[in-house]
Formats: sequence, C-alpha cells, structure tokens
Amino acid sequence: MSIQYILEIIGTFAFAISGALSVKDQQHQDWFGASFTAFLCSIGGGTMRDVLLGSYPLVWISDITILYAILAGVITTFVFYKYLIGLRRTLFLFDTFGIALFTIVGTEKALHLGVRPEIAAIMGVFTAIMGGVVRDMMNNEIPIIYRKEVYATACLAGAICYLVLDKIGAERNTAFIAASLVIILIRILAVRYQWSVPKFFRS
Repeated sequence: MSIQYILEIIGTFAFAISGALSVKDQQHQDWFGASFTAFLCSIGGGTMRDVLLGSYPLVWISDITILYAILAGVITTFVFYKYLIGLRRTLFLFDTFGIALFTIVGTEKALHLGVRPEIAAIMGVFTAIMGGVVRDMMNNEIPIIYRKEVYATACLAGAICYLVLDKIGAERNTAFIAASLVIILIRILAVRYQWSVPKFFRS
C-alpha cells in the first residue's frame, strides 16, 4: 500500500468530516443530509477530474475503501460531534488537510494519465476544490473559492511545488508530503494574517 493511497484515504476521511460538520446550521442535518453532503464533498473533485480525463471506472466506484472512508468520517462526526464542533476552526482544519492531500493526488493521477504538467496542475486544483464547492452549494452558501480566503491559489502553489520536485527527481513520497505541507502552510498563514488574492476590478 503506497503512501499516496494512504493519504488519499485520509484525505477522503477528512473531507467527509468537513462535509458532515457543514450541515450543523442547516435544516437538512439528519443522517441522510449529513451523509449525502459528506459523500459529495469527498468524491466531487475526484469525480470531475476523472470525467474530464476520461478515466473510468470512477475512483470511488472501483475502490470500495473510498466509501468506507466516507462512512467512517460520518460516524466519527456523529460520535465526536460535540468535541469536534467545540474545537476552534475544526471545519477549516479538516478542509485544509483534505485539499492538501487531494491536490497532490489529483496532480499525480493526471500525470500518470499522460497529460501535460500544466493540465495536471489544473486537475489537481479541481480535485481539491470542487468537493468544497459542492458542499457550500448544498448548504446555500457562497462557494469558498469566491470568498476572500486564499484557497484555490494555495492548491495551485502546492501542485506546482509537486511538479517541480518531480521534475528534478525528488523521491516520490518526499515530493508528495512536501507539496501537501506547502498547501497547509499557505492556508494557515493566509487565515492567520488575512491574506487574499488581489481584486480583479479596482474601485
């Protein structure tokens, strides 16, 4: 079992918790609502990537462990709900961990399918952010990529970092972990110091 696969399962688990926690203030916070949101949050990005790249069967259809990881995330959220919701920025932490792992997983898979590095980076970003976009839309919230937070930009930086390390021949697991940490660090610093991407239109 490769480090990439282990991290993909952990990322799926983290995104499932992020999705399940996100229904806290919604009307559909029953088991079905929480589970469905967790499922879409976890598989949304990877599904879009695989469809765009023509990779079939979809990853969550071919690997039942993905569904078990989502189920584990939902159950963990249910059992430890009061503890998780009481932690400061719990949703942010799980979401950040999830996008970091999914960005590199998506980038690496795209490379293995033979696309150019530029496209691989875009696929990595799609893999990371689309689950969160679907989660926010399900909860009638403005998708996070349209808020002031540095989000997709952090994913792109991590994907580029991975591509550079891969190009210079860095050991695969080292490149995977280093690029993931770049995304996590950028996200934490961006929230801590309120960094934001410059506005497109100036007033």
